[in-house]
Amino acid sequence: MPLQPKDAPVPTIQEQFGQIDIYLFDQLLKGRILPGMRILDAGCGSGRNLVYFLREAYEVYAVDADAQAVESVRALARVFAPALAESNFRVEAVEHMSFGDACADVVICNAVLHFARDDAHFESMLQGAWRVLKPGGLFFCRLGSSIGMESRIKHIEGRRYVSPDGSERYLVDEALLGSLTERLGAELADPVKTTVVQNQRSMTTWVLRK
Repeated sequence: MPLQPKDAPVPTIQEQFGQIDIYLFDQLLKGRILPGMRILDAGCGSGRNLVYFLREAYEVYAVDADAQAVESVRALARVFAPALAESNFRVEAVEHMSFGDACADVVICNAVLHFARDDAHFESMLQGAWRVLKPGGLFFCRLGSSIGMESRIKHIEGRRYVSPDGSERYLVDEALLGSLTERLGAELADPVKTTVVQNQRSMTTWVLRK
């Protein structure tokens, strides 16, 4: 952690970590994400998962298709990491990122892949995120799933379903995640973990080592 002046206020936990996903925080606690690593958030939104990394001087990169979201991340960087170039944060789709191959130690893809339109779109987004990860790197993914909700979701077509909360998403299951892990030549860094939220929706955490 960067040294603070003696009279500087100690940041609260919320100030230090922002609204970080609790399962991403778990990866920090397990020592899998360390200072000096290059972090790439593929589908960063407004940067909820990047506050800690920016504050702690990680080398941070991010993309999102929403220009306003990317501007929010640039604003965070101007406050917490002014040395980072604005070009680190780009308005791009995950499947069309302009970053080079194997450029990141950690790729975050949080609540992104379930917005796939169909199988081909899901595959292109996944491959886009996987391409930029270094061999040995950590892929952190949270996405909607049908696990534990099989009798409550309404099928539309393919892997698209409507959940009880009204959201229409591309939903994976454990068998698909297992086959994708094998096809990518990856290893599970953690067992696949699923949270069912009041029988309204299901979110699965999928963490791989390349």
